[in-house]
Amino acid sequence: MAERPHLFVAAGIFHPESGGPATYLHELLPALLDQWDIRLVTYGAGDTSAYPYPVTRIPRRALPLRLLHYGVAAFPLLRWADLVYIHTLDLPLLGGKARRVVKMVGDQAWERAIRKGWIPPTEDIDTFQTTAYSSVVMAQKAARARQMQAMDAVIVPSHYLKRMVAGWGVDERKIHVVYNALPPHTTQPDAVATSQQDARARLNLPDAPTLLTVARLTHWKGIDHIIAALQQIPDVRLLVAGDGELLAALKAQAAAANLAGRVTFLGKISRAQVALYMQAADYLVLYSGYEGLSHTLLESLLAGTPVIASDKGGNPEVVQHGVNGLLVPYVNVPALAQTLRDAFQPGRREQLAANAAVGMERFRFESMVAQTSAVLNQYR
Repeated sequence: MAERPHLFVAAGIFHPESGGPATYLHELLPALLDQWDIRLVTYGAGDTSAYPYPVTRIPRRALPLRLLHYGVAAFPLLRWADLVYIHTLDLPLLGGKARRVVKMVGDQAWERAIRKGWIPPTEDIDTFQTTAYSSVVMAQKAARARQMQAMDAVIVPSHYLKRMVAGWGVDERKIHVVYNALPPHTTQPDAVATSQQDARARLNLPDAPTLLTVARLTHWKGIDHIIAALQQIPDVRLLVAGDGELLAALKAQAAAANLAGRVTFLGKISRAQVALYMQAADYLVLYSGYEGLSHTLLESLLAGTPVIASDKGGNPEVVQHGVNGLLVPYVNVPALAQTLRDAFQPGRREQLAANAAVGMERFRFESMVAQTSAVLNQYR
């Protein structure tokens, strides 16, 4: 057997940490081992022996030490690699001649500016692309663009993100759309109910109109808008799975609107529980101001539950309006309220649920692996 080419994966986070990039790599890399000899470096702590390829974890110490230790660990691998697959910007990757491919799932400059308080937490990501801000924010935008332009190729999970990255001055010919996908084992057998009624019985949920949202509780996830829309819709319940900095504020909003009895905050729950709640719900609602390409929408449709989503980001590439779900303008609370009314008209949920699998062939795990492998092989 010929020696496999060497792939150095440079990550900022990795399994078992939460987050899309960490989960993506943990699921993808074993499927690439028959073609690549893989080494991975990441920040974090924990076991490194549980993976079928070498993993080096760099503790999150003070920033200078962290960067130094990461750079030292990466240096020999940059010389060893035939290709470098990068999953976070600003990593200290100095040296080596191998070409570099980056997986980009969002705008790091926008996220950092919000996290640091340099822009309002409600600032729209699309507005951010073309708006002038303070010098520190503009420096972040310029640094992100320079790093992306220097890459040999970029993989993005939606055509929406391809357009965004092209706006940073990256040659469109270097940007490759590879849709996210769910691995076959996403839904655990013991988490699968036989019916919606069975799922509700397992979870002790009443047989009532039920919405589910699964998200990190941040401003751009739009959960406050869902709660506001519920004020105009009687009898509908909302289950909120997830935690985050807005938990207390959202609970207070629901209480002030006299919705505490209809809005239930589940906290952070396991993937098995998420799958069961998706089966129990009438609809999954994702009314976010930004999504690259949502795994949550894919999981819900895979469970046979139709979705209601904002018309932002990559959502329209998953949701076919009136077929497997409903799209709503963002931000437009009256339009969201009207969509919720329409969603619970007799027969509407059954019609959309019957089409939950429509278009899902685009998000097959095997296709994602094959397309990712093709891009990596093209640039090694």
